[in-house]
Amino acid sequence: MYVRDLPVSAAVREHYRASGIEELYPPQAAAVDAGVARGENVVAAIPTASGKTLIAELAMLTAAGPALYIVPLRALAREKYESFAELPGVSVGISTGDFDSPAEELGGEDIVVATAEKVDSAIRNGATWVEELACVVVDEVHLLGRERRGPTLEVTLATLQRRAPGVQIVALSATVDNPEDIASWLDADLVESTWRPVSLRTGVYADGDVDFDDGSSLAVDVGTVGADEEEDTEATAALVADAIDAGGQCLAFVRSRREAEALATRLTAADLDAGAFGSADVAAEITDVDDTGTARRLAAAAEAGVGFHHAGLVSEHRALVEAAFRDRELGVICATPTLAAGVNVPARRVVVRDLQRYTGEEMAMLPVLEVHQMCGRAGRPHLDPYGEAVLVGDERTAEDLWERYVDAGPEAVESQLTAREALRTHVLSVVASGFADSKAAVLDLLDATFFAHQSPDVDLSGLLDTVADELAGMELLTVAPDGDSGGASDALAATDLGSTVSRQYVRPETGARLLEGIRTIESMPAENVGPLTALGVVCATPDMRGTYLGNRERADVYRFATRHAAAFTTASEDADDFEAWLCAVKLARLLDEWSEGATIETLVERYRVGPGDVESHVERAAWLLGAGDALAATLDADVRIFESARQRLGSTGTDGVQRPSR
Repeated sequence: MYVRDLPVSAAVREHYRASGIEELYPPQAAAVDAGVARGENVVAAIPTASGKTLIAELAMLTAAGPALYIVPLRALAREKYESFAELPGVSVGISTGDFDSPAEELGGEDIVVATAEKVDSAIRNGATWVEELACVVVDEVHLLGRERRGPTLEVTLATLQRRAPGVQIVALSATVDNPEDIASWLDADLVESTWRPVSLRTGVYADGDVDFDDGSSLAVDVGTVGADEEEDTEATAALVADAIDAGGQCLAFVRSRREAEALATRLTAADLDAGAFGSADVAAEITDVDDTGTARRLAAAAEAGVGFHHAGLVSEHRALVEAAFRDRELGVICATPTLAAGVNVPARRVVVRDLQRYTGEEMAMLPVLEVHQMCGRAGRPHLDPYGEAVLVGDERTAEDLWERYVDAGPEAVESQLTAREALRTHVLSVVASGFADSKAAVLDLLDATFFAHQSPDVDLSGLLDTVADELAGMELLTVAPDGDSGGASDALAATDLGSTVSRQYVRPETGARLLEGIRTIESMPAENVGPLTALGVVCATPDMRGTYLGNRERADVYRFATRHAAAFTTASEDADDFEAWLCAVKLARLLDEWSEGATIETLVERYRVGPGDVESHVERAAWLLGAGDALAATLDADVRIFESARQRLGSTGTDGVQRPSR
């Protein structure tokens, strides 16, 4: 099938031809045959780089109305927004933040790009534009199986199908074990393929050789491994150097941010082909963002053609690394697995050194799907003759790695909706948004979820009873007897507090913690209440991601808490979890110093966190302080400290941290 045959405007066809696209890939042609350009629901489960974006564009460009493109990550939203904005004659909007807004300004756009959380939030806040949607495209739909994102995604999809009856759903997925389940749930045709535009061979390294699944092998000159060196790191370095010597680029995946930086340092010292890669300009851009030790290490590595990528980097640094790699100014990125989750950074060779990670309790093997997504980054269309993925093992582990990751297919996608935390959140949401006013109505909506499709015989009524009672105990929901059901508690209504919690897009558990904090603040002497008080409350909520507390800083944080005990709403002896309480104090202290004008460099050094951690903590705290202020207003409480602390802290946008004006 050729571009000239597509049912799109002449300008769009010319746009594709100018981009080098004349003929469709087989999976793209199969999607057209399945009706993706005729308003039919389609699930495309195909490998990375096999043309999912064009499938999405065909659906959105031929839809009889506005289209929504749902992504899992902000970085991917920005990437897709920029790509769609190049389509001629198409207006594109993007929304990833401001969780207390319906984003009504998006109603006039042809295509809206948003995270699932933003769409969920817009629905909770009464967005009317979702009712006009003609097409919804879901990228990375296999994330239905993730604990946090999965329930939000499936409830959002179930709600959208009811808010916009007849809307076309196009779901894009990596290869998974049960795509037919997803297609059946969405009443969609399934396009399933293993075809790739660039062939991929996957192998396992052990004892100086890589054996690939196509029967070929590769000798790797690791050299003599010193007493203070590790063979897996030396093998990884040798595999990276070999790819770069052959004119390719490489992604090397490791388990943690510390390991990513350590491997980058090792590769910087390896004197890779600096003539092919390395950029003083990129290094200067990195240090222009901030002057932290992390930035200086990243800049030094970039000059040698090496980058690293992890959540401890500020978003601007991550974007610079991704762009420099795509522009061939970096030969290798040493990354944690999050880099494989959608962002477009393909390479000639992918090396996965670490196939285990710490779960908080033990070391566990990585999921097969996650490893396959990393491997799928190998091979750049129109640039590489092939792609290679290498899993680093040894003689003891090689056979197990082969059986687990090369021979075996990825896991099935299983709904996570029945986790109590997820169910509390979404039951409150559908009631507060006016979409259900009884347990029967909630169950009716849940019947349209992926969970119900997978488990049609499971009765959720008992679990719903428990969840509704828990929400009532938090003062977020009322459960009233229904006179027609013999006195059974069936009618549901959100309280004013519950409605505020839902609109502010915080978890019910966070809402309950904020309410407790507000009431405690009301009872405190006014002279004891300050910004640290409000920060202490929000930092102790489940929605505020925690921080690591090192042994060397534990005593210092405790002394700080003791000196400022009067400012906190919870004393150490009253804390349910002392360690979590101490971490919350550390975060509150860090954020208080930020609002006083401390530089990001100072905070990174003092608190042993990454620059990206500071960025994330400031952003989340600003959001939660806004939620606290909204709840205080709903309670009609004489508590203004949340809003003043938020103004003092400053706000953050999707492009990074913004210092408050003074």
